Amino acid sequence: MTHDTLQSEAIYSSLATDPDLCELAEMYVDEMPDKIVALETAFSSGDMEALRQKAHQLKGAAGSYGFDQLTPYAAALEASIRNQQPPDHICDALNQVITLCRRVRSGQPQ
Repeated sequence: MTHDTLQSEAIYSSLATDPDLCELAEMYVDEMPDKIVALETAFSSGDMEALRQKAHQLKGAAGSYGFDQLTPYAAALEASIRNQQPPDHICDALNQVITLCRRVRSGQPQ
């Protein structure tokens, strides 16, 4: 995925066409701003364990709600923290995750 693609295309849930599950995906999208704030707060406060836990939760939940594109980026963020990468590396991984999180949308592509 190129940097331009990372920032531009909306991400829709693969569950959006399932009448029984699309509502869950919509709730996940509605909660995303709070998830982004929690990630940013953990990083800015230096609480790497909280950030690792939030990345881990995001990794699992993203796939469960049909946002598979987020999973590898959340996994990379979690791994960078677990492997005690330098702060700038963790920050870059976090910024990629947040960029993708801001692109999640409910519904289906038009």
